[in-house]
Amino acid sequence: MAAINDIILVHVDNKPGFYARVEDISPDVKPGWWQVRLLVLTFPLQVFTWILDEFQLEYAPFTMGGTPIRLEPVVSPLEEERLQQEQQDLEERKRQRQESGSSKVVSLADRRKK
Repeated sequence: MAAINDIILVHVDNKPGFYARVEDISPDVKPGWWQVRLLVLTFPLQVFTWILDEFQLEYAPFTMGGTPIRLEPVVSPLEEERLQQEQQDLEERKRQRQESGSSKVVSLADRRKK
C-alpha cells in the first residue's frame, strides 16, 4: 500500500506517465476513500490531490475519466540489492541447518506413551 513519502510511477493509458511522491494521505468524507496529495516530479513541480480508495492505494488499476491509470511503487536498486542479499543469507542459513542435522522433531504423542 502506498504510504507518505513513497515514490510512485503513475502509468497513464498503460504507459509510464510521471513520477510522484506521496505527500499526504487523509480520510475523505466517503468511508473507505482517501485524499492523496501527490508532488508530481515534473518541471515545474506540481501538486495533485486525488481521491482514491483502498484498492487503488494498493496499486490496483483504475480509470479517471475513462483513462486507465495505475500506480506502481518505485524501489531503489540499492534497496532491491539489499533485499536479495537478505533472502540469499536466509536461504543459506536454512540450508546449513538442514545439512547439519542439528534440528530434531520431537513427537508429543510418543512422549505421552512413556
